[in-house]
Amino acid sequence: MKLKRIAAVLTGTALATMTMVQAASADELRMSWWGGDSRHVATQAALEACGAKHGHTIKGEFTGFDGYLEKLTTQMAGGTEADIVQINWPWMPLFSRDGTGFADLRTLSGLDLSQWSEADLDSGSVNGILQGISVSTTGRAFFFNQTTFEKAGVAIPTNWAELEAATKVFKEKLGEDYYTFNAVKETAQLLVTLAVVQKTGKDLVDPDTNRVAWTTEELAEGISFLGHLVEIGAIRSQKQEASDGNVNLFEKPDWSAGKISGSYEWDSTYSKYADPLQEGQVLKPVPPLHVDGAVTDGVYRKPSMLLSISKNSKHPEAAAQVLNCLLNEPEGIDALGTSRGLPSSKVAAERLADEGSPEVRAANALIVAASGPTISPFNEHPEIRGNFIDSLEEYAYGQISAEDAAEQIIEGTNDVLAEFD
Repeated sequence: MKLKRIAAVLTGTALATMTMVQAASADELRMSWWGGDSRHVATQAALEACGAKHGHTIKGEFTGFDGYLEKLTTQMAGGTEADIVQINWPWMPLFSRDGTGFADLRTLSGLDLSQWSEADLDSGSVNGILQGISVSTTGRAFFFNQTTFEKAGVAIPTNWAELEAATKVFKEKLGEDYYTFNAVKETAQLLVTLAVVQKTGKDLVDPDTNRVAWTTEELAEGISFLGHLVEIGAIRSQKQEASDGNVNLFEKPDWSAGKISGSYEWDSTYSKYADPLQEGQVLKPVPPLHVDGAVTDGVYRKPSMLLSISKNSKHPEAAAQVLNCLLNEPEGIDALGTSRGLPSSKVAAERLADEGSPEVRAANALIVAASGPTISPFNEHPEIRGNFIDSLEEYAYGQISAEDAAEQIIEGTNDVLAEFD
């Protein structure tokens, strides 16, 4: 968020307030969110601008991420949450198991939902009831070191068969310590998920049964796919990673030097992985690689965060009016900028088309364009994710088979899901 833009918004707001006759029916609202200083400043400017435009007063309640969930949980239990609430997408099952935790945004007249894709609306829905609106959309994207592939004399792969062929060339021309890809812990889990989703067209969780949608055989095939990448030397083994201390990819000297030349990361983290590269190296976002027989791109796409309206709000229509201003109207769009990422709203995305790094915009465009089933927030439930990663590590060390790992993941996931029936 640029200071000049904030100053301009605040100046415009002050002028609008001085010339505006205060509406007799003006409502007092509250909005809660987490973030850093730049987001706090941007959001307060946006609330002031939108409040002045529509004749409402909005009090901001903001903090850092730590402690926000605990505070919100207490407020939700007592029905004292703010009128407009920023929600982390994986929290939706905690606060709205059946779609009644928040106001149904489709019933409020002040919000122009045509600015969001159906995929975005589905991501914020529970039982078909719209519980939160996506502020920005994020997802996992493929990044490849273009410089290393050029050095090896091969093109950046467009599917896994091409990556396997490129791996062989890497080993022959560049050395055995060169790898075409990376997959550790969460990235390994999401890579297995990608393979299974591409082959089946199904997310991990069946929304109709609230149980794992994959069979043991389907998941075991995805796990074996990960094992195959280790066997051919495309990715480093778990033992190799552990011997290096399991440090983050962007901190590894081999990543900086281009010896590990690809990964599957959040589109918004492009700079985190591009900045450490040695001078002259180029990191390129590319469309998703497909497994043989893929029926979908299998994109892992989700809202980076949601904005919801309290079902206990005394002024839900006014809250919807403010929410629409924040996300769809020039006053709110200009003030918020990209403080919450590249916006999901079509009109906001168009208005801010020149903001943010070109590479992040390119990666985000790939995410938005890709196909795949709606992803359940349960994919990121800490117990489900932990069991998935632990089972993959046991498989990586040869302690269990792919089939045993699949059974362990499915059983553990279903145990957690059963708690939300």
